[in-house]
Amino acid sequence: MSQSEARYTVRSLIVTAIAAVIATVLVLESSGKIDHSDNKDHVPVGDFQAINITPDEPFRMSPKASELHAVCENGFLAIAADVDPSFRGILVDYKNRGVRCSRPAPTASPVPNKPAPANPGNQADTSTEQADSNE
Repeated sequence: MSQSEARYTVRSLIVTAIAAVIATVLVLESSGKIDHSDNKDHVPVGDFQAINITPDEPFRMSPKASELHAVCENGFLAIAADVDPSFRGILVDYKNRGVRCSRPAPTASPVPNKPAPANPGNQADTSTEQADSNE
């Protein structure tokens, strides 16, 4: 191909491709084909992996801390964001079963019936006060 036969430059092809992508996104957005969920209940918090730790083998992990933390929520392990504590989700396995915070007794029910007390320290104080009032 000679110089006179070249119809389009590389720059014009790249600009055309970028314009086509932007136009496609704008058309899909204006027609409502792109769904933006405002409901946080249906958004996955993250993707996690388990690292098998053995005493003989060292494992590699990033020295930077994650922006997530774990809490025990009704007996199950919940992952919450540090920046938005109300944004939390229960950790589940590949079959969508909740990961428990602790190993249950063999005769215990699979799902806890009632949540744990909010402040266990106050229970000890009230039992002491009741014992003092009985004397």
